Amino acid sequence: MRKARSVLIVGGGSSGWMAAAYLNGALNNKGEEQNVRIRLIESPDIPRISVGEATIPSMRHLLAVVGVDEMDFMRATNATFKQSIKYVNWVQKDNSFYHHPFSRIQLQPLDVSGQRWLKSDRQIPFMETCSAQPLICEMGLSPLMMGQWDFGAPLSYAYHMNAQKFADYLRDFSVARGVQHTLANVQEVKLRDSQHIQSVSTDQGEEIEADIFVDCTGFRARLIEQSLQVGFEDCSQWLLCDRAVTMHVPYDNFYPGQVRPYTTASAQSNGWIWDIPMQHQRSVGYVHSSAFIEPEQAERELRAYQGPGCESLPSRFVHFKVGRRHQAWQGNCVAIGLSAGFIEPLESTGLYLSDLGVVMLAEHFPYTDNMLESMACRYNRILSNRFYEILDFINMHYCLTKRTDTDFWQEVQRPERINPRLAAKLDFWRMKPPTASDFEDGWFPGQQSGIAAWGGAMDQRPPVDTAGLWGHKSYECILYGMGFLEQECNEWFGHNRPPATIPPAILQRLQMARNKLPPHAVWLQRILGMPVYPAAAKPAGWVA
Repeated sequence: MRKARSVLIVGGGSSGWMAAAYLNGALNNKGEEQNVRIRLIESPDIPRISVGEATIPSMRHLLAVVGVDEMDFMRATNATFKQSIKYVNWVQKDNSFYHHPFSRIQLQPLDVSGQRWLKSDRQIPFMETCSAQPLICEMGLSPLMMGQWDFGAPLSYAYHMNAQKFADYLRDFSVARGVQHTLANVQEVKLRDSQHIQSVSTDQGEEIEADIFVDCTGFRARLIEQSLQVGFEDCSQWLLCDRAVTMHVPYDNFYPGQVRPYTTASAQSNGWIWDIPMQHQRSVGYVHSSAFIEPEQAERELRAYQGPGCESLPSRFVHFKVGRRHQAWQGNCVAIGLSAGFIEPLESTGLYLSDLGVVMLAEHFPYTDNMLESMACRYNRILSNRFYEILDFINMHYCLTKRTDTDFWQEVQRPERINPRLAAKLDFWRMKPPTASDFEDGWFPGQQSGIAAWGGAMDQRPPVDTAGLWGHKSYECILYGMGFLEQECNEWFGHNRPPATIPPAILQRLQMARNKLPPHAVWLQRILGMPVYPAAAKPAGWVA
């Protein structure tokens, strides 16, 4: 019989409590068994950051493994539904937009939606020709019905939520199921050798030993960097934004008349603004480059986005660096969350990287010390692959813009701002539009082949994009939403092309949606008890 292993998580917040809750759910059968002893220590003195977070559908897997009830979770975290990201002004500064939704119709037996659209006049946005979800979002409808679902294939969705409330919810849920919680400051980290931690000492006079240490201390990286000296790869040459100014906009005074069932990402002069709707407020934040705009100007731009009357709302600046640890898992220490790396949350991957980190830790959990090196090698390979997959995808949003109105937008289009792996993909897709086979091994002509510091000491291969998060369909969405191959299509197919069309199945689904799906705010009010704010309105045609 295996001896119970001990895990010490240093640092709380969303990442720390996601780690505690998921490990307890996956390894201890939601706390009913004690295969692994889990303890979390967090400082009572570090200020807590309350922000709105947008997630992707993988969050539903985490919640299911943890064992929480979806409705309880949504009530506790002021959560709303997210069905898409709406990109505004990314191609040109002309109020144009496109959606990146979670659901798409799969035509059978051969889906050639992208090729058909490229050969059309492209007057209908690409995603509206293969998904009903963009227009369902524009109608402000919920992805769930009031009662039992009878609307065909389910609509995929994620959540918007208050990250601090999410951490508190997981804390209470986990402690009630056996996770030990300690409030104390770490004063010293003792090493067993250069790659392994022996114990941490606290200001409460306690020395805590463990088999596995999980670093959730944020950008401080107290264990993985300060103690184990694991280096950091700076990726800011590909993503120039390094600062955000954030603000909460309460519905008591600023209710916009609906709760949008999507995240909005609006391009600005030197970056973009997120707009995340929750049940009681919206969270807005201007992600920007400090090299191109001063803090005061960035804050003015954020307040101008919100409009008159927000002058008294408090704002806060957050500084960040884009990059990753050379190894997220070193010895018996695993960095999860900001201590492992960061990419700006343009595709709502902030919590996703923490989610992935803890899911992979549970899957590769080392029940004996002789498993550590092999599990760390595979873990680091998977996490590095996924990091660069995300880096490519977000880098693409910038480099395909046609905006030239500011130095920032001109800079992000320069060839040296496009990372080599993405450049190889784009060059290949100018000859053959993306298909699923492009991610079979993630290798493209012209891609770099030199040995670099990817993965762990046992794995020196370059990273591979296996489409673990985004396959060719998501790439089609962004590429064609950003006008990719527009000039080439004119050369290939001429200017007199047939009109773009919406398949009958999508038209039928949209027609039914008006009667089947309630407005998002109405669903939240009736099912979760969200307050009714002034100026709430129902989309025309909806029947209660």
